[in-house]
Amino acid sequence: MDLLCKVYGGTSDEEDDNGGIHLQRPILPPPKRAKFENFHQVSNHLPLYKSNPSANLPAQASLPGRYISKRERAAMASVEKVPDLSTTISPNSSPVLGSILDSVLPHNILSALRDQTKVYGNMIHTPERLSVVLDGHKRSVNAVQWSTSHAHLLASAGMDQTVCIWNVWSRDQKKARVLNCHHAAVKDVKWSPYGLFVLSCGYDCTSRLIDVEKGTETQVFNEDQVVGVVKFHPDNYNLFLSGGSKGHLKIWDIRAGKVVHQYVRNPDPILDAEFTVDAKRIISSSDTSKSNISENSIMVWDVSREIPLSNQVYGEAYTCPSIRCHPSDPKFIAQSNGNYIAIFSTKPPFGLDKYRRYGSHSVSGFPIKCNFSLDGDKVISGSSDGYIYVYDSNTCKLIRKIKAYNEACIDVVFHPVMSNVVASCSWSGQVSVAVT
Repeated sequence: MDLLCKVYGGTSDEEDDNGGIHLQRPILPPPKRAKFENFHQVSNHLPLYKSNPSANLPAQASLPGRYISKRERAAMASVEKVPDLSTTISPNSSPVLGSILDSVLPHNILSALRDQTKVYGNMIHTPERLSVVLDGHKRSVNAVQWSTSHAHLLASAGMDQTVCIWNVWSRDQKKARVLNCHHAAVKDVKWSPYGLFVLSCGYDCTSRLIDVEKGTETQVFNEDQVVGVVKFHPDNYNLFLSGGSKGHLKIWDIRAGKVVHQYVRNPDPILDAEFTVDAKRIISSSDTSKSNISENSIMVWDVSREIPLSNQVYGEAYTCPSIRCHPSDPKFIAQSNGNYIAIFSTKPPFGLDKYRRYGSHSVSGFPIKCNFSLDGDKVISGSSDGYIYVYDSNTCKLIRKIKAYNEACIDVVFHPVMSNVVASCSWSGQVSVAVT
């Protein structure tokens, strides 16, 4: 974790010397006869420029017919190239690349999203209409998530300091937004259940609430640690959970912009954290480095009392980069660096199921994630071999595996409406959507 912080915590080497801001639009000379009404027309789309007050130029320099010396022309040219940064586009404002509306979707996919019971059955035999490869990130992608309120939109968080919003099945531009709000690599992203907002976090020690439609951030939550995971509270969407490199778990109130609960037990970095279905407990996994690695690897916290209920849930000598709770049953799963997914109970004493596990894929030290389907009948996992593995949740049998990438498949998540559609991301920087 410390090595990653050093590598990705600074400014990207992709940026130029001017901070990546390119303002090359020339300033047109004023017309010979300025009309009165034009003085009241201000463009909201172009950055405004103003002269440098330090340049002592004659007021009549722009009058037509007047001789302008070479020295004056050089001075005027230098003034025109200096932008006033206070009036230019904000560095946290992201360009609009494509539409986020569902009106740009093909009719059959739009119908499937709105009423899959009538239409989607006819699309099962044509998965090529749903399978999409999305290229746009320059470095590894750490997380993907579907929007539950706008199920045609997918968000991805990358090591290239960006969050991309994809209109996955658009007939036109599929990359709708590139959100450049972070100043270092982005570790996680979650859609807000309220409207078109995403919550992201990363190596710049912040969590940021971003308005997707406008492409601008609305709130910044600063911490003294690299933030590796964020989760919205399942019952109160004004609250979210964050976990970071110093081992601190915090619950933030978006309305107040401050921490309302904090959970601290050990300094080991938080790898993942999850609310239980009833929201009374938090389950966290840590990158423990002590000699007794079975202690504090997975911890269960009481939300209201801010105390650990158990810190010896997992007795194996492996860390767990991903934790997910079953949507209805009292159990949760943990992706283990032992190349299997372990099963635990969410009821005290939070015991490990010693007789069942999901174990056909490989982790090999990558931050591989796993997920349940919405009905809880399937478990899906990425893998270091680039495959997507789909398991039966109850029997733990491998249903199928899908070749997705040449490098490790990091995250994979089921679509919120179409139950056999999954999105995934890779260590190579690709994002894709496939039919299982």
